[in-house]
Amino acid sequence: MSVGSALTFSDRELRDLAIAWVALGVAFAVFFAGGGSGLVSLLSRGGFAVAVVVSLLTAGLGFLIHELAHKVVAVRFGQVAEFRADYGMLFLAVVSALAGFIFAAPGAVYHRGVLSDKEHGLIALAGPAVNLVLAVVFVPVLLLGVFTGSGFLDLVGSRGVAINLFLAAFNLLPFGALDGRTVLDWSTPVFVAVFVPSVVVTILVVFVFGVGF
Repeated sequence: MSVGSALTFSDRELRDLAIAWVALGVAFAVFFAGGGSGLVSLLSRGGFAVAVVVSLLTAGLGFLIHELAHKVVAVRFGQVAEFRADYGMLFLAVVSALAGFIFAAPGAVYHRGVLSDKEHGLIALAGPAVNLVLAVVFVPVLLLGVFTGSGFLDLVGSRGVAINLFLAAFNLLPFGALDGRTVLDWSTPVFVAVFVPSVVVTILVVFVFGVGF
């Protein structure tokens, strides 16, 4: 295992991170409003700014911290790693949200260097693992909102829990370029130990109890 250099960000990377964060915030605000028709209603009620802030704090941070986790671990293993936004996919995220559904793939962390299967696996695992941690972090926010009667905190907490659980479970699917495929290629026991609980908890919290939706 090689020891990486200090974590640094280029001007282009910082710009891409900022653009991806804002674009995802807008896209998820539109999606949760109910698409284009819901957006018109939300704008008429003056609630769009609050909806964007909620999405920036939940979906936006969930996606970007996921990618930054990949970068941190890659750099730890001596890689040259940078995030690059995919502007076409960011545009698609906004357009799909207007249509009432959302497809979000804001970009990826690209790295180069020689790695073992374990190092590849750990880099891939870092993103979903951080989303699981973030889901737990948002639980006190949700509880605080419930106990204080704060609709804003309730919304931020519930969306933060739901979105991060979904991101973890989805990215751990063992298909294509998703993180789960790389983790499974490295270690089946590790994959099963993380993937199965993630899916079960996501189904219970998001789809059975309806948290965040």
